[in-house]
Parts: sequence; C-alpha cells; structure tokens
Amino acid sequence: MHVVSIVGARPQFIKAAPFSRALRKEHHEFLVHTGQHYDPEMSDIFFEELEIPRPDINLGIGAESNLEQVSHMMLALHPIIETQNPDWIVVYGDTNSTLAGALTGQLLNVPVAHIEAGLRSYNRAMPEEHNRVLTDHISSALFCPTQVAADNLARESITSGVFVVGDVMIDALLQNRSRAQERIGLGIMAANGLRAKEFFLVTIHRASNTDNQANLSGILDALARFPDVRIVVTVHPRLRKMLDQFGLSPSPNVLLILPVGYLDMLALSSSARLILTDSGGLQKEAYALHIPCVTLREETEWIETVTAGWNRLTGPDCAKIVSGVREALAPPPADRPDFYGSGDASVQIVKALESLGS
Repeated sequence: MHVVSIVGARPQFIKAAPFSRALRKEHHEFLVHTGQHYDPEMSDIFFEELEIPRPDINLGIGAESNLEQVSHMMLALHPIIETQNPDWIVVYGDTNSTLAGALTGQLLNVPVAHIEAGLRSYNRAMPEEHNRVLTDHISSALFCPTQVAADNLARESITSGVFVVGDVMIDALLQNRSRAQERIGLGIMAANGLRAKEFFLVTIHRASNTDNQANLSGILDALARFPDVRIVVTVHPRLRKMLDQFGLSPSPNVLLILPVGYLDMLALSSSARLILTDSGGLQKEAYALHIPCVTLREETEWIETVTAGWNRLTGPDCAKIVSGVREALAPPPADRPDFYGSGDASVQIVKALESLGS
C-alpha cells in the first residue's frame, strides 16, 4: 500500500508520528509538509523529538490568508499526487493543510482518509469547523477518536467507511511519556524555577482570542487575579504579535516563554496544577494526564472532557475564567472514563486501510 500523508501544523506532526511508525512497518509513505508551520520552534523540533521521518518534500507555503494558503497548497499538491499515484491520501485534523489535501484528492479521484474525523464545535465562525466538515464529507475513510465523533457523522448521514479507533495523539502521549518524565525538574522547568503542581500552564493561539483586544485583555486580567500563582504562558507567534500591537503586558506572576518542543510541553503539561487553553489537543491531553482544564472558548470539540467534569468552558470573559479556575482547583471527579483509547489507534487505522484496499 502506498500512502501520501499531508501535514503542516504542530498538532498534525504529533498525530503523524505514531501513524507513520505503524504504517511504515509494512507499507510505503510519502510525507508532504505544506509549510503551514514553518519556523523551527513550531516545526523542525517536532520532527526531531518525535522521530518522524523527514518530509519527502516541503511545499514552503508559509503564512498567508486562508484562501491563499489552501489554493497554493492545492496547486503544489496536484503534480505530487499525480506523480505518486497513491492508494490513499491521509490528512489529519482540521487545518488548511487538511482541507487542501482532501480537496486535491477529491479532484484527482484519489480516496482520502481523515484521521480525527467527526469532531464538531458547531461554531461556524471557526475556520477549523469548515475545514473538518468539508473534509469529512469528502473522505472515503473516517477515523473517529470517540463514539461521540462517529455519532456526529451519523447525524450528517455519513455512516460508510467510519471507524472508531481512539485518538492518535494519545498514542503519541503514551509512547513519549517516559521521555517527557525525564525532563521534569530539568530543562525548561529548571531554567524558570518551576516546581511540579505549583504553576498554571496557559496556551492562547486562536484568532478569536489573540486578535480581539477585549478578549485578550479579559484573559490577561483573569490571570492577574491569581497573583500568588506562577503562571506560564507559551507564546505562539500570533500571541506575541498581538500583545505588541495592543500594547498589553501580563501581570508580574505571568511568565512568557517561547514555544517549546513536544517533550518539554508534555513535561510542563503533566507537571501543571491546572491548564488554561484554547487548544483542542491540549484539552484532551490534560484529561489523559489527569490535569484539570479551563478552556478559553465558548464551545469545544472534546465535549466528553466537560461532561466528565475535568474541563470547564469559560470563553475569554474574566469573571467566568476566575470562577472556572476556582472550580477546577477543587478535587476532581473520582470517575474518569477512558474516552480516547488505549494507545493503539494508529495500528487500527493501518489495519482498516489494508482491509479497505485502494
């Protein structure tokens, strides 16, 4: 079986690592990096740490508008797909790289497999929501991380080629957790005097939070309400740009650090007392690591984490964030269902693709 896998952003590198490892045991993969995340902190270090095979080609698309990114990616992917003539195009998640790969496969009559299918926030203001919905309706094989995701697809009359396999990001977490544990108390934590369970970890990257001054100010104001807590914020390039543009500075208890690699981020996540984020993947990892989470959005694709009582949705409102944090610091529920599989999602996906043929 010959597969073209398309990645372009940090979460996709994490998802691709365990899948590539499982696939290449018996099959051939041609790995395309679109260049959507192109700087070393957001790209190269993930390939190195997760031991992902180097991309066979990097399209170098870089930062552009959504329309420009998708169209330029499709034009660049067209001759690659025609030359490779793969049995499957594999795409991950909900980025512009995902949509570009799926549309190119559809137009060239190559079947598309979508890893992390069926997620829905039901917020059409999010570009990611459009990307994931369109990709699901194009795909021939849809690999759902949870039964909730499969039920979402069924409500849209997508029932053929649907597999509930668990979550490939949990595969990656379990495969790398011991390596990350070795970094606790060392590296980024030691350099900043961080001690396990004595700090909050924060990530902010969605345009709805970073590009809206009122929303970003609300989040920073909420962090300032916990002056006795060390709060670590990993600064996505978009966040840095908008902090400077709006002239905003965090309170003294907030430590801004540059983006870190996967292993350091996993060390920080597993050591945090609490995680505040607008990232989808980090909500899920917090749950897997038994870390309470406050999500700085009004909705989430990972609704299971909320219903289980381990995650709270606050949006960017200062008062709601403060309340959510205080609730999250209470003892968590004793029951923590295993929503995301046991770490063999990648193996299940490979077997399913083999059974489907080309």
